[in-house]
Amino acid sequence: MTSPSHSSPEMVDLFTVYTSDPRGIGKTLSEVKYRSLLNDPLIVATAFDIALYPGRAQPPTVEGFRMSVRGFKELAGISHVGPAIASLVSIHDHTRDNTWRPEAERLLTRTERARAVNSPALWRDVIAVQAFHGRESKIAEMYDYACAATLHYLRRALSTPGYLNAETLRSDFLNRDPGEHRTGLINDMMVATFFLAGLDTSHRLIGWFRTQQIDWERAMVVVAGKQGRPTAGVTWNTSSVATMLLGASEYRLPLSRMYLAPHAPVFATPKNGDLSEVAAFEEPLRTLWASMRGMQELGEMMFTGYPRYSPETLEFPDISDPLVTEVGEMPVIHGPDDLRAMVTRLRVVLEDARQLLSGCVTDYAVAQLVKQDNDPTAVVVPGLDNVHYPQLD
Repeated sequence: MTSPSHSSPEMVDLFTVYTSDPRGIGKTLSEVKYRSLLNDPLIVATAFDIALYPGRAQPPTVEGFRMSVRGFKELAGISHVGPAIASLVSIHDHTRDNTWRPEAERLLTRTERARAVNSPALWRDVIAVQAFHGRESKIAEMYDYACAATLHYLRRALSTPGYLNAETLRSDFLNRDPGEHRTGLINDMMVATFFLAGLDTSHRLIGWFRTQQIDWERAMVVVAGKQGRPTAGVTWNTSSVATMLLGASEYRLPLSRMYLAPHAPVFATPKNGDLSEVAAFEEPLRTLWASMRGMQELGEMMFTGYPRYSPETLEFPDISDPLVTEVGEMPVIHGPDDLRAMVTRLRVVLEDARQLLSGCVTDYAVAQLVKQDNDPTAVVVPGLDNVHYPQLD
């Protein structure tokens, strides 16, 4: 018995003539727009690299900005001791057994090893990040303190029943209260390390883009693929990559020319200078940008006189009033001593699944760098330049 049809082929054909037919009107518009943009620069950022396609059939160039760069993993390792120990507390609270102990012992051992090799000379001569020049001794001092405080807390937790809990995590480890026990600058350290990572990346990208002499008013920008955790970085104000690109353009890139495309195809980090895969992605990524732009431009054509959409009006909440207890976006930072705003941002990147964990102060870092004409030595690094880290046993 033939199943009855519940659709009208004629009406479906009317739908497909524009929307889903590979030869439809929408597809044709995208192709026409694509051809009109072949001479414009295309910038594509993945989670690890930025590719510049200059247009006019010129070959691409690529700049890495995350995992493959000096110092990133070294900073990230110490940045994460706060959430690592908090995770141990959570494991303990959930299981009420000793599941947390081997993890704590592994973290303790690796912290001891990292502390043993830390020195100003290591940061200056081996890791040798240009943006950190002149701060190597301060960074080593901060790193040593963070390791020592971590070891102190872990040893006490492993030897004292009941010590591992949320209250001691905050009072004895995270919060600023050097006092008699001289512990609690970890919040400052996390701010500083995330800021330093953003400072380095932004410094290199600003310098790189300056050499490319990009016409930012014509630039086509795509932030492609997954950024951090699966739910993160899918809007302009939650993507540290978008923030860095805006800053690296020295704020000349109109935000309306940047598209975040978490489902777009991405190229792998090039190996041994081979850019063949990067080059192969130019056509599909130009087509993606052109398709979005072609649709976007219909708004002005069809609805002139009605309020237009403008991403430039993004705002950040102000939490300088201590009565503010909740935020829906990252709070504004009033200066390098505004620890309340920056630690609130640390909380937001954990609680807001849209956020990239490493992006809590990236926008502030790149803004300060642009203000100082890309001179890292002229920028105040919060949690480092304005904090003294005591030496712990």
